[in-house]
Amino acid sequence: MRKFGFVCAWLTIGAMPVFGAEKPNLPDKPNLVVIMCDDLGYADVGFNGCRDIPTPNIDRIAESGVRCTSGYTAYSVCGPSRAGFITGRYGQRFGFERNPQYRTQDPNMGLPKEEKTFGEVLKQVGYKSGVVGKWHQGAHPSNHPLNRGFDFFYGHLGGGHQYFPEELKIKDSYVATNESESYRTWIMRNHEAVPPRKYLTEEFSDAAVEFVEVHKNDPFFLFLSYNAPHGPLQATEKYLSRFPKLEGKRQTYAAMVSCVDDGVGQLLSKLDELNLTEETLVFFLSDNGGPESKNGSDNGHLRGGKGDSWEGGFRVPFAVQWKGTLPSGAVYDLPVSSLDIMGTIVDLAGAPVDPRRPLDGVNLIPYLTGQNNDAPHEAIYLRKFDSQKYTVRRGDYKLHSEWRGDNPQLYNLEEDIGEQNNIASLHPEKIQQLEKLRRQWDSELIEPRFLGLIHTPEWQAKLKRQRAAKEKGASEWDWFKSLDKNKDGEVTKDEWLSWHKGSAARKGELYREEVTRKYFAQLDGNSDEIITRDELETREKK
Repeated sequence: MRKFGFVCAWLTIGAMPVFGAEKPNLPDKPNLVVIMCDDLGYADVGFNGCRDIPTPNIDRIAESGVRCTSGYTAYSVCGPSRAGFITGRYGQRFGFERNPQYRTQDPNMGLPKEEKTFGEVLKQVGYKSGVVGKWHQGAHPSNHPLNRGFDFFYGHLGGGHQYFPEELKIKDSYVATNESESYRTWIMRNHEAVPPRKYLTEEFSDAAVEFVEVHKNDPFFLFLSYNAPHGPLQATEKYLSRFPKLEGKRQTYAAMVSCVDDGVGQLLSKLDELNLTEETLVFFLSDNGGPESKNGSDNGHLRGGKGDSWEGGFRVPFAVQWKGTLPSGAVYDLPVSSLDIMGTIVDLAGAPVDPRRPLDGVNLIPYLTGQNNDAPHEAIYLRKFDSQKYTVRRGDYKLHSEWRGDNPQLYNLEEDIGEQNNIASLHPEKIQQLEKLRRQWDSELIEPRFLGLIHTPEWQAKLKRQRAAKEKGASEWDWFKSLDKNKDGEVTKDEWLSWHKGSAARKGELYREEVTRKYFAQLDGNSDEIITRDELETREKK
């Protein structure tokens, strides 16, 4: 498969090397650290080509390990994605297919009790497990992390949170009655409410380092579950000042990502200090794609974003490090999944799995070391029950289908990463193959077990306000400002082409570069390859 054009030069290596036929001498019961961001864009880390937000510490994971270009999550929004990750099973198998409501009195609003978490599975083989940050698997006490097999929790129960300590006015998380109020609760340290003293992302980084220090002599699993850069967009001046050339959402978003990167550096350095690096698997990923218009994220060439079944919805930055076992600076192009993280550690640690609830993930190590050259998965699946959509990816081909209405769509991701060219009519045999896989997988699923956040009165009112604001603002939209990406008061040819290419991808339209170049030339009255606001508005009036 090809490498993306925006990939940094130090990662553009050839085909995945094979590291001999002998099985590596693996550590007994390796530690596992999973660092998960929230709503991070695919192209917003250095190892995926980001240029305006340096992420040197996150990039250390890819430099010391393997960057997976086709890394997927189990769903394209937070709660179901994390439910899939934390069980190693597609959430559609057990009815977790919506973001749960914040309901402290409802024991069924969240992860079903019969599903086993990392904490419950690894406890059987002597691991100490901790969750730091966002939980989002149910706010009832019975679904608290310490009641789901984990030994340590420092974080919040809901889907997001305010970042500044002075904003947190609700001491008891169980007193909060809805999602909005849950954003303003104190942080829970195990079962105790504690007031954070720092910017929240820094608090979570410190707690992660503390967990590793405390359990340095145990086999451990740490889920560092950052809620950044999920909204609200809030950052301290320390991090904002790092990005003086950025403005608006992008500046604040960049500052939030930079703070995460510092925390990742703290954690990696602690592993080095304790001589645990070669005994510890480290995964880095996002829980879903970036919601570009909401938080200023960037999914690069991928179409769509958070919530979508397009690649931008659930294809995410994904890297894994295990020094001494995995190759350094390697690239793996075949599809892998967040579900594989459970599959990997269960196999390595020899932890038993309930045969009635088999895992959907696999042990990735043989694939990443070149021991196994097959694809880890026959297919990658997504079902979105409320929007009645399915996605199946097998090899380079990806099927989009709906329960009723439009005909199936087919894309070749090797040739068309932006999913702009529907080739269904050219490959009816591929449609049949993928549809057969979809029907088989769907027969194993159940319907959602609870109403989601989108069904609450508060959420419906919010959607109504957003629709009204969008209709009102449509005629007031500043096109020049959106084109002027670096906010220098001028639109260059590169900015013009980039904006139109991204717009076409988001709308599912065919991007015609030659036409776009000609339009730019017509607007560029003095032929200096720069469009001013006056040039744009003068032409538009004509």
